[in-house]
Amino acid sequence: MKKTLIAMATLLPAFSSMAAADFYGRINLSVTDSELGVAAQNGKAGTVLENNSSRIGFKGGEELSPGLKLFYQLEFGVDNFDNSGKTFKPRNSFLGVKTDFGALSVGRNDTVFKTAEGKVDIFGTTNSDIDRLLPGQTRAGDSLTYQSPKLADLITVNGTYLMSDNYDGDNAYALSTTLGDSGLKNQPWYVALAYNKGIDGVDAARLVSQVKLGEVTLGGLLQQSEHQDAKYAALDGDTWFVNLAWDIGKTRLKFEYGHDDAGLGKYVSRFIKAETSGSLADVSNVDLNQLSVGANYKVSKTTQLWGHYTRFDGDLLLAGTSVELDDDLITLGVRYDF
Repeated sequence: MKKTLIAMATLLPAFSSMAAADFYGRINLSVTDSELGVAAQNGKAGTVLENNSSRIGFKGGEELSPGLKLFYQLEFGVDNFDNSGKTFKPRNSFLGVKTDFGALSVGRNDTVFKTAEGKVDIFGTTNSDIDRLLPGQTRAGDSLTYQSPKLADLITVNGTYLMSDNYDGDNAYALSTTLGDSGLKNQPWYVALAYNKGIDGVDAARLVSQVKLGEVTLGGLLQQSEHQDAKYAALDGDTWFVNLAWDIGKTRLKFEYGHDDAGLGKYVSRFIKAETSGSLADVSNVDLNQLSVGANYKVSKTTQLWGHYTRFDGDLLLAGTSVELDDDLITLGVRYDF
């Protein structure tokens, strides 16, 4: 760990001298209490400290010639809040070029299937993230990412391709088309269609929509997923979420409900590993619900206090035997951005 910190400190002057470099980061910590801990960030039951995607990074770019810009991002997850001994983990880090025809980057990046979610994941990066029920929330290394310019200030077409030499099996890729504004500023609405082929062994199609009506934002996501491996043939089905966010001054109230019958999200796989002696290949007939209610409060431009209650309930068949999936979580946290 000491050597890693020394190496990072040595690199800081070089990063700071990069053209148009911006240094940024986030510290997002919380305390969670749950009976099973299946959805918790560290997978532990009881009362635990959670690190919710804290990170540091550098990003920037340089105009190489008229109509040609180089851009980059180097981002590292910061993990050294517990006694695991780990300091950093990989996050989005890439180098790219941007022209009038779009942007192309190479490195580690969220797939365009994942980014098609826009801002619909209102409990994102916490123990109630949509990835507890949904597959396809992938950050892939050795990838090429293309993002088109906004056509008619409304439409984008995007793609991710994984370099096959670094992955087993056939070529894996993702495609997406977005309409409107994911930030709900230029347009108060957003719609996305996305397809994932083989990334993380999953084939999936996704529809996302979100609309802002004054102080209320409504969102929804529908996804059909299936595993490519024949031994997981029973893991095939639909996942959907609906949610509402209501901004009242500095407070955002949040409500979300989701349902899954595919069994390809993190909750099912973690439950099978932690709570049973069975295998994911023996799972079928998944029926899982997720209900989350919470609030964020902006103390200042950089600091938020937040909390939520989440209940997971449902069941599945494990080698023909019914197993309950129930758990409750209560979480209180603080987030600081710089």
